[in-house]
Amino acid sequence: MIVRRLLKIITDDNGALRRCVWLWVLSGVIQGVSFAILVPVLRELLAGDIDGAVTWVWVMLGMLAVYGVVRYYAQQASYRAAIGLSRGLFERLGDKIASLPLGWFTGDKVGSLGRLTSHGVTDVMGVPAHLLRPIITGFVTPATLVVAIAIFDWRLALATAAAAPVAWLTYRWSTSLVRRADHAAHDAAADAGGRLVEFAQSQAVLRAHGRTVDGHAALDDSLAAYRDAGRNLLTTAVPGLVSFILVIQAAFTLVLFVGVAIAVNATLDAPELIAVLVLIVRSVEPLLAAADVGGALSMADNTLNRADTLLDTEVLADGTAADGFDEYTVRFDAVTFGYEPATPVLHEIDLTVPAGTMTAIVGPSGSGKTTVARLIARFWDVDSGTVTIGGTDVRDVSIETLMANVSIVFQESFLFAGTIADNLRLAKADATQDELERVAELSRLDEVITRLPDGWDSDVGEGGGRLSGGERQRVSIARALLKDAPIVLLDEATAAIDPQNEVAIQNAIDTMRHERTILVIAHRLQTVVGADEIVVLEDGRIAERGGHDALLAQGGRYTAFWTERSRAAGWRLAASPT
Repeated sequence: MIVRRLLKIITDDNGALRRCVWLWVLSGVIQGVSFAILVPVLRELLAGDIDGAVTWVWVMLGMLAVYGVVRYYAQQASYRAAIGLSRGLFERLGDKIASLPLGWFTGDKVGSLGRLTSHGVTDVMGVPAHLLRPIITGFVTPATLVVAIAIFDWRLALATAAAAPVAWLTYRWSTSLVRRADHAAHDAAADAGGRLVEFAQSQAVLRAHGRTVDGHAALDDSLAAYRDAGRNLLTTAVPGLVSFILVIQAAFTLVLFVGVAIAVNATLDAPELIAVLVLIVRSVEPLLAAADVGGALSMADNTLNRADTLLDTEVLADGTAADGFDEYTVRFDAVTFGYEPATPVLHEIDLTVPAGTMTAIVGPSGSGKTTVARLIARFWDVDSGTVTIGGTDVRDVSIETLMANVSIVFQESFLFAGTIADNLRLAKADATQDELERVAELSRLDEVITRLPDGWDSDVGEGGGRLSGGERQRVSIARALLKDAPIVLLDEATAAIDPQNEVAIQNAIDTMRHERTILVIAHRLQTVVGADEIVVLEDGRIAERGGHDALLAQGGRYTAFWTERSRAAGWRLAASPT
């Protein structure tokens, strides 16, 4: 039942949800009793006993007053449960997202995650806030009325109850149709959202090639699929709802025939029959209300299924060792790893990055350079072999401890919307202004800050869009310096920036190398030349290793790499003949 699943989410305080359920059950019973009082009211009226009818009216008004109080407290508990549910679900999803391996975050999963944390959580909140009342009262109230009808005539009660199994099966069938159609609609919506974001982010490329709205087939197809899925959801839900309504109306017609037959046989007074039939009519109303929200409840149940799938995703096991590392030599021992088990990216890698040195990794695209850096930070676990820091397997310490000792600067630097100071303080929340200025000077970020109109308070824009690529990279370097981690991983940190920014960043790297263990993935010649050791990767294996001069003397793969890069560095456009 969906309530049990919701109780698992609200782990800290699920009392509001429990109260909400029981109060709605109580309100359904009270509502059913209030409806049942219509029978003696109508019976007395039709019999001409006004005083008797007035007495029962006062009883009914008293029950309605109690119903109003119970419903008020039930609604308050529902809203509190909805708030607790959203908080609990967001907290569990947030904790889970923070512990998922980076390899999990593919485009389709990120799109689905975005929909889950926005529309999905809202759908789940709606269960206690809006859906439980019609669902619970939709079945509790008619059940109470069946008991009340049995007091007046057991045959009518039996005829009314006989329709319950058919109505329940029809309800389950109709909601299952909605559930299946909602799965397809969700997948289509997630894909369309991802394609729309992709379309917005690629405007520069599309316009450069003369492609704007027209010709973006992937977006067109995903939007068409989303439209078709939404239409299918609608056309699927309607037959189920209509079928449920027809079953209820058929049941009412059956009870009407039974009642007439009983009255004809003179075993039930006509006034009492009329009163009971009015009661049966009232029992139909909550059932129809339940049918209206059945589809929404199925969608919320689908959302919980998706949340459960995410929460059940296997994560990297957190190490139990409380201490950090004794020293910071990074070692790969016979490491094999692949993003897909059948397709290894690294094969039997043996690599040592001594503490206080800088090692550069070079090689063609797809050779596994970035994978080496990310295995150190434990974005994934190795398939075989070990990655150790100071002799301690990175799997034996907590991820929090590991990341406290590692700083990473990626090729694409991501900045959060806010000021430069805000982005630096991601590395150290309590950093003083003197500390900020020190790392800004070391990374040459101070030159950028001087040029900006608001200095440290300059807004970098969403994703750092108001800064150039080189300026964003300086912020990333400064952030790594501020974190002051003993191990620094630089993944193509100078790959796509201008010479001026490259010199500034290279100076910052030189500043760090004497105090930290640095692993650099680079194509830039200046960075490669200055490394204590250069490792050449090819097809996931170490092809060559050594110093710059020694590798050049071998005349092997590194020499070819150096020659190619030197030629590219001196590349010029030829003058056109006149």
